[in-house]
Amino acid sequence: MGVSEILTTQTPSIAARLDRLPPTRYVWSLVALLSFGAFFEIYDITLSAPLSLGLLATGIFHQGARGLFGLSDQASFIAVTFGGLWIGTLGFSAVADRLGRRPIFTVALIWYALATLVMGLQSTAIGIDLWRFVASIGVGVELVAIDCYLAELMPRAVRGRAFAVSTSIQFLSAPLVALLAWWLIPGERLGVTGWRWLAFVPAVGAVLVWWVRRALPESPRWLDSHGRSQEADRVLAGIERRVATETGRPLPAPDDAVSDPSHGPAATPSMWRPPYRRRTIALIVFHVFQTVGYYGFANWLPTLLVSQGITITRSLGYGVAIALAPPLAPLAFALVADRAERKWLIVTGALVAAVFGLALSAMTQHSNFALFTVIGALVAAGNSLMSLAYHTYQSELFPTAIRARAVGFVYSFSRLSAVFSGYLIAAVLSAWGSVGVFVLISGAMVVVATVIALFGPRTRGLALERI
Repeated sequence: MGVSEILTTQTPSIAARLDRLPPTRYVWSLVALLSFGAFFEIYDITLSAPLSLGLLATGIFHQGARGLFGLSDQASFIAVTFGGLWIGTLGFSAVADRLGRRPIFTVALIWYALATLVMGLQSTAIGIDLWRFVASIGVGVELVAIDCYLAELMPRAVRGRAFAVSTSIQFLSAPLVALLAWWLIPGERLGVTGWRWLAFVPAVGAVLVWWVRRALPESPRWLDSHGRSQEADRVLAGIERRVATETGRPLPAPDDAVSDPSHGPAATPSMWRPPYRRRTIALIVFHVFQTVGYYGFANWLPTLLVSQGITITRSLGYGVAIALAPPLAPLAFALVADRAERKWLIVTGALVAAVFGLALSAMTQHSNFALFTVIGALVAAGNSLMSLAYHTYQSELFPTAIRARAVGFVYSFSRLSAVFSGYLIAAVLSAWGSVGVFVLISGAMVVVATVIALFGPRTRGLALERI
């Protein structure tokens, strides 16, 4: 039987044709390719904690009021990181709605990789912070573009699993960063300080991105929403041919009830009209608090452990063990990602992180390594479940024409929150110690769970156009 005989002749809508696709090897290869870009973005975010320790060890960064402008250099480094992410998500995400998912995926990755390479060549706190800020703008744009890209390409039946697998691939960067930091910091390799090697790794992404770009199609949903129906049909037909060839069976009939998105650009205020207004406000509150919980743990754990009397080397060793949870946990969560309602996965993840985050506050240099690792891994697993679920969730809640703009807008509040939460955590650490910080982090996660439980809509199993 030829491919032309396998393909279904009726094509009622681009959305319906995408949603009827079975999850073949080609579909999962698209997930892997998109995750390649996000791998380096997560690498960058995960880099904050060990890089700060490396810069402290070399004397470029200083603790407390001895830092740049009389502030903590670690807090300033985290602030410029999330300041750049904020500008990227708020100021540039809309470009992906205007120019397409594919070109922004490429440009943002190259932007970030080159800026991080330049950062690794700096020798002053202000130079490092400046280039970290520039690099983070590219990261902010990239993460939003990838979330929208993935949500639009994936069939609705596997959208949750696709984000779970993507999250697993992305967070392989976490153990890589932890292992490299444990090996390289403090010290030198080939006459180059360890922290610089950590900054040079993302340049690999800039080299490989052109190959990845050639294998990725533009989002047919995006093309269709911009009135480029013939191009959308041509791109989707190519995807259908690949899937049909792999299955060797006729593709399932499209669901005629799934309508086409409205053509042409949508006005920004549409996110402030029902039903999107309630979603927008809920996600803003969610992101303000989830940042305190998620990045408070991810970025400050080594420093918090050192403040409890644990050595830098042992602290980074704990980081290596705990970093295995983020890439492994999503694979287990993939089993329920499309069976459980997305909002309840977010709530569960936040509460797990809150409970076991409090347990970490009791750890000292004399604590059992295995017990500490299990508790830390459970916090990381809770954060991982919340993260993969909300990345899927927020990409589902807005229409294609404004998806990147709206997701970038609400997501920007997490970045803005992180700018100030670094200083807040530093102040709490100074005043009340690591126990105070863990209480703050856990309290933020309780707020996260409450907001989503009360105000989040249901999305499981629905086409994007119906949500």
